[in-house]
Amino acid sequence: MNIKIKRILVISESIDINDSSGTKGRVALINNLVKAGFDLKVLHYTPKDVFLEGIDCFRIKERKFAGLYLLSRLERVFTRVTKISLNPYFESWFGFSFTFFNDTQSIKKALKREIVDNYDLVLTLSKGASFKPHYAILDVPELHDKWMAYVHDPFPYHFYPRPYNWIQPGFFQKEKFFQKVSEKARFSVFPSFLLNEWMGSYFPNFLKTGIVIPHQNAEQDIQKQDLPNYFDPSKFNLLHAGNLMKQRSPEGLIEGFKMFLKQNPEAKKDVRLLLLGNAFYFSEMLGNYSAKNPEIYIYNGNKPFAEVYNLQQNVSVNIILESKSEISPFLPGKFPHCVEANKPILSLAPYYCEVKRLLGEEYPYWSEADDVKKIAHLIGQMYQQWKINPDDLLLNRKDLEDYLSVKYLKEVMDNLKRNE
Repeated sequence: MNIKIKRILVISESIDINDSSGTKGRVALINNLVKAGFDLKVLHYTPKDVFLEGIDCFRIKERKFAGLYLLSRLERVFTRVTKISLNPYFESWFGFSFTFFNDTQSIKKALKREIVDNYDLVLTLSKGASFKPHYAILDVPELHDKWMAYVHDPFPYHFYPRPYNWIQPGFFQKEKFFQKVSEKARFSVFPSFLLNEWMGSYFPNFLKTGIVIPHQNAEQDIQKQDLPNYFDPSKFNLLHAGNLMKQRSPEGLIEGFKMFLKQNPEAKKDVRLLLLGNAFYFSEMLGNYSAKNPEIYIYNGNKPFAEVYNLQQNVSVNIILESKSEISPFLPGKFPHCVEANKPILSLAPYYCEVKRLLGEEYPYWSEADDVKKIAHLIGQMYQQWKINPDDLLLNRKDLEDYLSVKYLKEVMDNLKRNE
């Protein structure tokens, strides 16, 4: 029987775009579903009241008169007083923390009240590595035939590709949990084709239920503002905006930039490399580079999203840096903004990665993240083109703009009518 999708119930762990980059992506998807013409009701577990313009949003309140709530608070007090965290032990035994269980019970209670309503689809959204709405809906089988589970990252952690292969306490219970998600959800959504394949290699049912909806652009939420004083728009600016995790070293990029300057000493007056974002693991290294290289601007911390977005639209080149690995199945959240900026993307990533797959085999500005010589060469190519005519140094990828558009999102959702 065909399904006609009009009314969608969204259960989101958060809709506060200031709490994480993941939430920004989930909110962008919610907004674009409304733009695509769907009627949405959003239940969210944000700790405070948050509202999205033109959308019915209802905050799920935490259960505070329950044994799990009491246990979770006792554990927090114990940790605060003794500086000893019991969470790893509890998770090893039960798979998850007391807080997780209380949160999912709170969400489940809210979901139970929605069973009587006639929704065509129930979409669960999460962030980080919790997937609390997914866990909650497993206990509401009445909604499984309408359930669309959004899987934004690999789960559990030991299913991440190297070098992210770490093991969480309670990994076995977490694996069983996601096995159930793969079996019970009628549809599963992945932001990248490679992530769908990657998770399907561990949970084969995802290959049957999976559809790909790329990260959505959120330009409508961004207020234009003046460019910051550390940015000179007359220069050839290369920007990497985003956190530098332990597995995402900027050393190859910086050494490639330095080699480019050594090969093109006349460029020093024209060129600047900007690195913005938390870089705890590389603080000392970045400090040394910054002190010795005035052509490099480094801000080790968070900049407001509007400021970063504005810079992405005005720099000469946007950089997407990924880890040194055999494969990267992730689609970075900033990819839509970089495409919209219509500036060339310097992709520093494994050969097998979603960004490279989307840009195509013929795309010229790709390198492994540690290939210093090639990075220097690519920067040199773009710089020489910029000197001749900056207007010729554009991405110009209408196909990618269409792929990230509301129109494409609606097409994917409408195809669910024919593919049960």
